[in-house]
Order: sequence, then C-alpha cells, then structure tokens
Amino acid sequence: MSMWNNKVSYLLLYILMVGICPIGIAVEKKTPDWPKIYSDQLFHLTEVMVTDVASPPVAARIYAYAALSTYLMMESEGANFDQPKIPFHIQGTSGITGIKSPEFAAIYTMLLVGEKLMPSGYLLQEKQENWIDRAIKLKLLKKGEVDSHLQKAQQIANKVLAIAGKDGYKELTALNRYTPKEGPGYWYPTPPAYIAAVEPEWRTIKPFFVDDLDQFAPNPMANFDLEAGSSFHNQLMEVYEVGKSLSEEQKLIANFWDCNPFMVTYSGHMAIGVKKISPGGHWMGITGIAAQKAQLNFQETAYIHSLVGMTLHDAFISCWKAKYETNRIRPETVINRTIDQRWKPLLQTPPFPEYTSGHSVISQASAVILTSYFGEDFSFLDTSEVYFGLPERQFDSFFQASAEAAISRLYGGIHFRDAIEEGVKQGDRIGKMILDKVQNTPKTLTINN
Repeated sequence: MSMWNNKVSYLLLYILMVGICPIGIAVEKKTPDWPKIYSDQLFHLTEVMVTDVASPPVAARIYAYAALSTYLMMESEGANFDQPKIPFHIQGTSGITGIKSPEFAAIYTMLLVGEKLMPSGYLLQEKQENWIDRAIKLKLLKKGEVDSHLQKAQQIANKVLAIAGKDGYKELTALNRYTPKEGPGYWYPTPPAYIAAVEPEWRTIKPFFVDDLDQFAPNPMANFDLEAGSSFHNQLMEVYEVGKSLSEEQKLIANFWDCNPFMVTYSGHMAIGVKKISPGGHWMGITGIAAQKAQLNFQETAYIHSLVGMTLHDAFISCWKAKYETNRIRPETVINRTIDQRWKPLLQTPPFPEYTSGHSVISQASAVILTSYFGEDFSFLDTSEVYFGLPERQFDSFFQASAEAAISRLYGGIHFRDAIEEGVKQGDRIGKMILDKVQNTPKTLTINN
C-alpha cells in the first residue's frame, strides 16, 4: 500500500510539473497575467521618456497614441469590451485577420508606436525582440506565426502614426518662440537651471475628445496684488508660511507627486538631471496597478489604458492653454523678489507658467475616468514611484489620490491655492465630458489612412 501511495504521489507531481493529464484529471492551463505584462511593456516606453526628458504634455501624447494602438488592435480583431467602445475605429486591415494572438500583436504595436514617437525610440527595438522571444516561451504563438502578427502590428501602428502625424506636433517648431511678458505678475524662468518655457504652443495640438478648448477654460485667477489682504497676497503668504513649517508627512506627499522630469541638481559647475516620472506616467502606472488588482483580461486592460492616456492628452492641452494665456508668475519668483530672497520651495519649480496646476487638472480627470470604470471605493497601493526611489502609498479611492496630488503642489511650494482648486474643477469637467462622449456618442472616428 505504501508503494502504491508513492506511485500516486509521483504521478500527481509529474502532472503538476508538465501540465498534462494521462488519466483524465483536468489541469487548467495558466492564463498569462495580462495586466502585469501590459504594464511592464508600457514601462519600457516610460524609461525612454525619462531618458529623453519628455515634458509632461509630450509624455501624455506618447502614452495616448501608444495605448490607443493596443485598443485598436483588439477592436480590429473583434474583441468584446465590457464598456462602451472608445469612438475610434480603424479600417483597411482586412488583409490580415484572425491572428492567433492579438494580445501579442497589440503589445508589439505599442512598442512600434513608441519607437517612432520618441527621439530615443530606437531603444525599444531590443524590447521588441525580447517580446517576441517571451511570447514564444509563453506559447502565445509559434515561430512560424510571428511574421503575420508583425505585419498586422505594423499595419495598425502605421495608421495610428498617420493620425499622430496630423495632430500639429510636427508644426510646433515652426511657431513663434516664447518670450516672457514684461511686468511684475508674469512668469519668468526659475532657478536653479532657468530653463526656458516648455511647450508654449501646446494648445495648438489636436485633442481626441475636446471640441472647443474654451469650454474648459478655468475661472479667472486672482489678480496680481501685493497689498495685504488681497486674494493674491493671502495666497502668496500661505505658500510662504506652509513652506517654512512642513510636516514630514507633507514633505513625503510633495515628493511622491513631484513628477518633474526637468529637475536639476548641481555638483560644482556640473548640472545633473534627476530622473523622474511625468505626471501622466504616474497615472498610467496607477491604471496598471488597478488593472492588476481587478484581474482584467487583456482587452479591458487595453481599453482602460487607452481611455486614461487619451484623457491625459486632452487634459494637458486644456491646462497648457490656460498656462500660456495667463502667464502667471510662480510663487518662488515673487517671494524671492518681495518677501525673502533666501526662500526656496521644497520642490524645484517646473519651467512653465503657474495657472492652472497641471497635476491638479490631469489627476482629477484621470480619477473621474478610473472611478467610473473601477468604482468609487476602489483601494490600491500606489507603487508607481518605487522605481524612482520613493515609498509606496495606500489610497482608498482614485479621488483620494487625486486630491493628494493636487494639494501636494501647495506643500511643494510651486502653486498658489486658486491654481490648484480651479485645476481640479477644470480636470473634473474634462473627465466627465469624455465619459459622456464615450457612453453616449454613437458616432466613431474612422481611421482610413
């Protein structure tokens, strides 16, 4: 009897090891962890953006088109989505249909789009080869099936890149250079690097969902007024006093949401760039974390990443329009000029005007989209900044995270309160408009190029 038990044990061990069942016992084939695979591959784009020091709006544009390509691949292969479809559709890929692994092709498409949209995108070529090898090991497809998948991926990538090529990005270099306005209340480059204004003409980029940018203009900011008791002066003093009495928790919050790709430190006469994720990259990271916790399938993972990416893109366009229409001075500049020459904000001031707060706008817009998809009480552990040396943070909801991202700008000393509060309202309106368009607009944009 003992010998028989040993034989059964060895047989069961063999079954578990090789995944076969010679005696009819059902052994379920393990499904790939698609949300994690998707997040890992998307992070390769993030790494290149960090290398290129992509500005926040540029990074959001890259995420939007790269993620959209994964959704369009799945949509072209007839994927069934649990949510209303994103109103974008591709035609002209009928020559290659019914591929074995649209998931593999979708990720490869994302890497192709990222390669072409970034100056250092060639770094993704190695990742493309690695993804092919990994897909074969995962038995998503065989070597002989790779070429047809790559052809389909190239087709979708070409169509997405054709749309990206018409959104106005290429024309930015031909537009007038930005010159800071003269006057005490206007933005001026800030220390330590005094970097010139970033993306002053970004309002000319074509959004995905916003039809009229003026509809999302923020309420007027407080007038520049240094007289005691004025709204501006009160806000100025708030930034100054808060910056001198920050708690350790407030410092942690400010640094966690810093997301300033332009941060520079100095060693002697040498300027050293500090690697940081962009605000959009942080929220794409949160999207991946939520997808993993919810154990989404691949098509739903592609769906929510695409929708968040496109939301980030439109939100940045709206925010940047406000920034360069108001050209508002940063707290650091006016405090150093009028109150305390030695005062420094906890965070390094980003190189663009102050009103409205970009992180406040895009965080709230993202939270609206994610809450609609995952629910109001969706808790998550945000590990997006661990790679960049910061600890993880726990949140009970996306709106809690968004609110913390917004107030972090006050703690960091880089925004006035009205820029934060109006930024939240601006992002809220954008997010809700996008939800309405996705849920209630039957028409689609057909991509034929």
